[in-house]
Amino acid sequence: MANSDQSHAISQEILEFQERRSTALSEPDAAAAPVRPGLWLHFFSHEWSSAVLYLFLDVVCWVVIYRVAGWFRYDAFYATPFQFFIINLIQLGVIVTALYFIGGYDRTVEKLTLGYAAEHILAITAAAVVSAMLIYSAATFDQTMKPSRGVLLLSFAIFLPVSLAYRRWIRQYVVASSASRSFLVIGGGAAAAHFYEAYKNSPNGQQQLEFVDVNEERVGQPIAGEGSPIVQGNLAGKLNNLGKRYSAIILAERANSLSTELLERLVHAQFQETRVYTLESFYETQWRYLPLGIVDPFWPLQTGFQLARTSPYHYLKRLFDIVASATALIICAPLFVVIPLLIWSEDGSPVFFRQERVGRDGRRFILFKFRTMRQRSDQASEDIYTREGDRRVTSVGRWLRKLRLDELPQLWNALKGDISLIGPRPEWSKCAERYEQTIPFYHFRHLVKPGITGWAQVNYPYGESDEDAVEKLKYDLYYIRHYSLKLDAMIVLKTLYTMLFGKGR
Repeated sequence: MANSDQSHAISQEILEFQERRSTALSEPDAAAAPVRPGLWLHFFSHEWSSAVLYLFLDVVCWVVIYRVAGWFRYDAFYATPFQFFIINLIQLGVIVTALYFIGGYDRTVEKLTLGYAAEHILAITAAAVVSAMLIYSAATFDQTMKPSRGVLLLSFAIFLPVSLAYRRWIRQYVVASSASRSFLVIGGGAAAAHFYEAYKNSPNGQQQLEFVDVNEERVGQPIAGEGSPIVQGNLAGKLNNLGKRYSAIILAERANSLSTELLERLVHAQFQETRVYTLESFYETQWRYLPLGIVDPFWPLQTGFQLARTSPYHYLKRLFDIVASATALIICAPLFVVIPLLIWSEDGSPVFFRQERVGRDGRRFILFKFRTMRQRSDQASEDIYTREGDRRVTSVGRWLRKLRLDELPQLWNALKGDISLIGPRPEWSKCAERYEQTIPFYHFRHLVKPGITGWAQVNYPYGESDEDAVEKLKYDLYYIRHYSLKLDAMIVLKTLYTMLFGKGR
């Protein structure tokens, strides 16, 4: 009994310490911080604030830069102010769309990384090309309009670093505004413990987590072993102090286990005070993958699936596949001469690799790639995964893999309709059969046509094990759930980044 009382006393002291620490963090000394940073941090604590500021600065900076660039070059290339307004509106529409595709207005996207900088550069470059096409197409119908190529190029060249600079500056305030507040996690069971481990290992797990048990059964116990946060009680008191202490609520309990009063309180918080996430929505919003624990046989029957309906985007995507793959095959024709010669000179023939893959609805087809590995047998004892530094990869093949040039023959598969340019990776039929037996709901990835590049490929390293296959499935299911033009555009930009900076393997 003595040990039990002592343990309970220690737990109570820990809880009291955490309460005092949270209160201290939520009530900073007003005299210690200047007024202006405090106002900035308060402004950035709202979820909509950064997006509004990004958009405002984009509009103002572009109009000023475009106007000043034209003035310096002494170009009067628009007959009326209305023409200038319309052209700026078109250009801003293209810029905002391109930045929206890469998450340029999303506060959860980390904008201080080299990866985002590369995506930002590619997005603005694409916006410049599309803007030029639209403007010069319009100029052919209006002879009074004489747009200047120099002004357009100079404006985008100046806007690119400026728009990236203030995004990095704003991102620092967004991070600082969240640092003093915690996520309130409602739940103390296995789901909450698993979430804690995932959050601790995530690259953006910077905020503190506070766990509170609904029934107070686990109060005083660590959520996931020694060193993890202690589960707290007094949920009602915490919900009455949301705005000051917590940036969001994460629901790690099933809705049917909560009382009606608590559900009503969470609904009120969602619409008037603080964002409320289910585990599924948090994973999808913050980490952009789907936790397999929430998937069940009825998962595809939920609302929100574009794949479940006949959408114009289905036909638009197929048309894009035909045009883009045919154009790419023509442009890359010289590579179909040079690359086979390099492969043949190092390791003989064949220069193409053929393998049976699984497509949409389980349909089998033969996939084509440039051969990057030495001749191998299909023995069961052979390693089916390509490891880092794998000796079976040829010297030429190593460079082809880094630049993703080994994937070029798949353009023929895309033109035929076996695959799309964008979608989950088409798996080898032997691997797919094994995964379907060992990984629950693996067959759901066959609901969509596979692709040359996909959400899993650009977000997760090259798979080397069955565990990697499970992790990549989380991203594939996210793609199926959020199948859209925006997501495909994000994949294209991330793929270009991978190719340009040699991130493939």
